[in-house]
Amino acid sequence: MTTTAAPALASDPAPTPDGGRVQLALNVENLDEAIAFYSRLFRTAPAKVRAGYANFAVAEPPLKLVLIENPGSGGTLNHLGVEVPSSERVHGEIARLTAEGLFTQEEIGTTCCFATQDKVWVQAPGGERWEVYTVLADSDTFGSSPKTGAAADVGICCGTASDDSASACC
Repeated sequence: MTTTAAPALASDPAPTPDGGRVQLALNVENLDEAIAFYSRLFRTAPAKVRAGYANFAVAEPPLKLVLIENPGSGGTLNHLGVEVPSSERVHGEIARLTAEGLFTQEEIGTTCCFATQDKVWVQAPGGERWEVYTVLADSDTFGSSPKTGAAADVGICCGTASDDSASACC
């Protein structure tokens, strides 16, 4: 079986240490229990904790782990992402994904998951939602951006389907 390396992000000719990190957003039943578990697993404290939300900036392996308290959906994937270091990288990915013929949903300057972000969303054939994003600033509010498609049905990303303030973000 032959494997090929994934192409680098649009603005990078080759992968670099500052090229970003994969984001894994999980639905959890109990945020406090999940924080305790993942703190021990990755030997690090959360970078941010808010009501119903926590994120970890794990150095090794490079990972942004997001926990979203979503009773009834614990243990399930919320969404996936790639955190990149700049808005220029996000815009480069928008251009690259569009050129690849993938439908994108852009959210520029949106506030969600207690941060102001630039991001682009794509959906995989199996329904998994991926975001490429950069954090512009911290925020005291959860934020709100519109839910669309399957996101509205399953509470992607940052809330539950019954929470009208939840958004398709993280």
